[in-house]
Amino acid sequence: MTGWLIVLLGGCASGYAPVTDQSLGARSASKGPAPASYRVQKGDTLYSIAFRYGLDYRQVARWNGISSRDYIYPGQRLRLTPSSQRSSSGSAPSSSSSSSSAKTTVSSGSKSPVASKPQPTSKPKPAPAPASTGPVRWQWPHPGRILSGFGGGQPANKGIDIIGKQGDAVKAAAAGVVVYSGNGLLGYGNMVILNHDNQYLSAYAHNSRIFVREGDKVKAGEKIAEIGSTGAARTMLHFEIRRDGNPVNPMRYLPKR
Repeated sequence: MTGWLIVLLGGCASGYAPVTDQSLGARSASKGPAPASYRVQKGDTLYSIAFRYGLDYRQVARWNGISSRDYIYPGQRLRLTPSSQRSSSGSAPSSSSSSSSAKTTVSSGSKSPVASKPQPTSKPKPAPAPASTGPVRWQWPHPGRILSGFGGGQPANKGIDIIGKQGDAVKAAAAGVVVYSGNGLLGYGNMVILNHDNQYLSAYAHNSRIFVREGDKVKAGEKIAEIGSTGAARTMLHFEIRRDGNPVNPMRYLPKR
């Protein structure tokens, strides 16, 4: 994949009520095959939609004719499969290539879990280029012991769960750009997603507080959130690495300890 699409489509850090702590956690949010189309909700970004269904955001953008200057908007229908796999009904989801005057950032008036940084006052812009241009150099987002490994449980764990105390620092596992910061994905609670080199994303879920906003560049080891239990039955950090949209075992990338 080429790096032509570096895009932050929609989204402030709010848009949904916090997920209940009675949830089973991130693995309970596991989805089956992606539907033919998806209607954009407040708080969504292209990254969060692709993440929800295990898709590569670059493919979703290409299927919908979305460029780096486009923004998704509430009510828009996005195609989540190639055109050859559209539903037999023959009704194609509307593309974001329609009038640009209708495109707005997906936002909401609800309060955000994000702390420390003020709300932006200017119009949203596409995300800056990823902070990492070479091979991604990974480090642990938290030093706690592993509670649950990749692939374990039913449904299978798409990352690893790390034990920590409420308020412990959650650190960026590699330099990158914040492409999602909010609580709109059921089962993940307050979550941050970082884009590292357009091929790799990392996700940090169940945070009590978030300190970054979409579009922020972060350095490896920078504090981006604090451990919590939002969307989970206990206090922990759920950490994922996704390559081209697919979950991969973080233990294959993180340094041995």
